Amino acid sequence: MVNSDALLAWYDANARSMPWRVPPAIGLAGKRPDPYRVWLSEVMLQQTTVAAVRDYFERFTHRWPDVQALASAEDADVMAEWAGLGYYARARNLLKCARVVTHDHNGRFPESYAALLTLPGIGPYTAAAISAIAFDLPETVVDGNVERVMARVFEVHTPLPTAKPELTEHAASLTPRKRPGDYAQAVMDLGATICTPKNPNCPLCPWQQQCLGFARKTAPGLPRKLAKKPKPTRHGIAYVLRRSDGALLLETRPDKGLLGGMLGWPTSDWTETPTEAPPIAADWKSLDTQALHTFTHFHLKLTVKIATVSGENLPDVGQFIPQAKFRAADLPTVMRKVFDLAEDAFGET
Repeated sequence: MVNSDALLAWYDANARSMPWRVPPAIGLAGKRPDPYRVWLSEVMLQQTTVAAVRDYFERFTHRWPDVQALASAEDADVMAEWAGLGYYARARNLLKCARVVTHDHNGRFPESYAALLTLPGIGPYTAAAISAIAFDLPETVVDGNVERVMARVFEVHTPLPTAKPELTEHAASLTPRKRPGDYAQAVMDLGATICTPKNPNCPLCPWQQQCLGFARKTAPGLPRKLAKKPKPTRHGIAYVLRRSDGALLLETRPDKGLLGGMLGWPTSDWTETPTEAPPIAADWKSLDTQALHTFTHFHLKLTVKIATVSGENLPDVGQFIPQAKFRAADLPTVMRKVFDLAEDAFGET
């Protein structure tokens, strides 16, 4: 019979140290996690690794230590700090949510799963995680690590994503009413450190004796997954315009769509056959190397074109950013790739 006690005992001795987490010993002494830090970490961790998030989290919480501070932040500042984390709709929703919590909830996150679901950018997983981890309520938290653990413990051969409801049901059956927040983090830690995608370290697993996948020697092949469809490739043109005084032309992309609200170079559309859309008439030079980037649903190949103009001509879009105020780190990853290529080319001219 699988039970939570063995896992919690393992977690008490082996919990990962994370800047948003209250260690189990301190939690048992009565200290609860800060809901703001739990929420921020969960939003950052979507589609991203713990290793990638740590530095972002530290910078965010140093600059905006609570939800009210974040709610008062300039949109451009938050988007710039987010640059490189990807999935930029999360950053836009981060600001919307902070402002709703501040103005409609007196700066306090609601505790219940249902109330959390009403906040911008908070879906079922994030609502369950905040409710369990921050408020110690018995909600079922299911991420990729939890799915893998459940698939092995209960030997579920139905492939993902079809198996999600079945795996969630198994996870719910194990969620205890005592210490559900620690339990939720324990299952995620188990999946991240012991029950790993490849070469699970079964001898160290607190659930080894109850694991059907281990007993039947099927664990390494679980969970099964449906074959992914190949990603299509789109093409585009990125225009990097330098003024004679060194200023660079950038534009803020529309709020909706990919890279919404982010600074970037003017570009054409991203299609199979992009249409030329230079921001100004100039002597544009195409670089030999393209900027390559992969989004969730497609690969992107950007032809990079560069030009230098005097300060007399005004572009159709964007604004010139003085060289002293330009920070490549404020750009999303694909735009930094474009800049790296353009910077090298400008250096050769």
